[in-house]
Parts: sequence; structure tokens; C-alpha cells
Amino acid sequence: MKRTKNILIVIQARTGSARLPGKVLLQVCGKPLLSLMVERVQYSKFGNNIVIATTKLAEDDKIVSLAMRENVSFFRGHTTDLLDRHFKAAIEFNADVVVKIPSDCPLIDASVLDKVLEYYLENESLYDYVSNLNPPSYPDGNDVEVMSFKTLHTAWKKATSDFDREHTTPYILKNPDLFRTGNVVWEKGTDLSRKLRFTLDYPEDFEFIKTVYEELYDDDPFFGLDDILMLLERKPHIAFINRKYTGKLLFDAFNFKNLSENFALK
Repeated sequence: MKRTKNILIVIQARTGSARLPGKVLLQVCGKPLLSLMVERVQYSKFGNNIVIATTKLAEDDKIVSLAMRENVSFFRGHTTDLLDRHFKAAIEFNADVVVKIPSDCPLIDASVLDKVLEYYLENESLYDYVSNLNPPSYPDGNDVEVMSFKTLHTAWKKATSDFDREHTTPYILKNPDLFRTGNVVWEKGTDLSRKLRFTLDYPEDFEFIKTVYEELYDDDPFFGLDDILMLLERKPHIAFINRKYTGKLLFDAFNFKNLSENFALK
């Protein structure tokens, strides 16, 4: 009998951040953002095998303490070589398939994670790596990358540049002769990757994310992407909080016309 594959979801997290120090531990709705993100990832169909991959720096003892409080596995590895950190975590937890998610995506939708991972599993004979980032179409902050352990191992052995080591997967994407890559496009048909920003890098991003949680979390802790878009349709001023960091302006002034129609919300 063929054994079930061990799918490991790796949330990379550390407290060091030049733009917004300690961002993953900032409090929203009475909880650290990293705890809220773990909740959302656990809501995935595959959310029973999560590891928080952090560094060996003393400052990241706080990340380890959080993982222990949340009863989530953790791994401590290289500070800047994220490729090494992911690979060593995969070895530690005997992974066959590795899912990479950055901790600056505290609004990630579990259904998006499931869609990308299911696409990889259904097409494993065709692809070594699948993401929803190449090219992106989901609002920035729904980043999911899936790869086989073999793919991660090969990249770990062959990648030499600081950039490739620091960002984990660029070596895979730059070498189509070695790796077969696939991409999942948002089913709504509209590219929002440079129009809406759900990721966490700047104080304005935190204010946006905090506002979204305060609006939606109490009614449904696992609110999804469509819920956020409908919120922005009802209260367009929220999208202005971090608008200056989006790749492209979605609207002018408060002319936020019918998101449900423009983006085919269901």
C-alpha cells in the first residue's frame, strides 16, 4: 500500500524587521498576529501539520514561546539563509511535500492555501513546484508555494547566491531546465496582486490588517478573501489605509464602484 504523503506547512517567522520590528507579535483582537495566522492556517484541510520556522537568535525566543503556547511545532535555523532553514525543517519533520508561507500574510485565506496545495497534489506527476505567485493574481498577502522535498533538496544543494538562499525559491524559478513549475490563478479572473495589499511590512499595513480583523473576526474567525472584499465595498476608506504601498491604485478618491460586480464575487 502506498503510504500517505507527509505534507508540512512551514510558516517562516522572526521578530527582526527593519521596517516594522516585532511585527508578527503585534496584538490584534487580543492575540499576536502570528497566533491569528496559525489559526487561519489550521483551518485548512491540511492544517494538522504546521511548523513555525524561526531563527536561533535570542530575540526569537518569543516566537518559540508562542509556538509552545499554541501547541504548534517549531524549528530554529539559519537567520538569513531561509533555503537552509526550510530544508532543515523538512528533514526534521520528515516532509515529503513542503508548503512555504511567510508570516507577513496574517490575512491568508485557508481556501486559497487548499486550492494551491490540491492543485499540486492532483498534478504531482507534472510539476515539482506550484505556487500562486508566478505570476500573481490574488491580493498581495495570500502567498502559497508548494514543492516536493526532492525539489527543495536540489535547490538547497545547488543554489549559491545570497539572494537565492535568502528567499528560498528563486533558484527553482530561474532554472526551468531543472524544475517543472506550475501556477494557480485566482478563479475570479481579475488580477488584484498589485491593487490590494493584505501583507504586513509597514505601520500602515498593520493598521489595515488590524481594522479588517476588528470588523470581521468576532463574527467569523475564519473570514475569507470574499469577506474582506465585501467589507472594502461597504467601507472603502479602509483600503486607503495602506494604499500608498500597493503596486497600482485601484480607485480614485472614494469612487469604489461595486466590487462584487467588478471582481465577480459570489
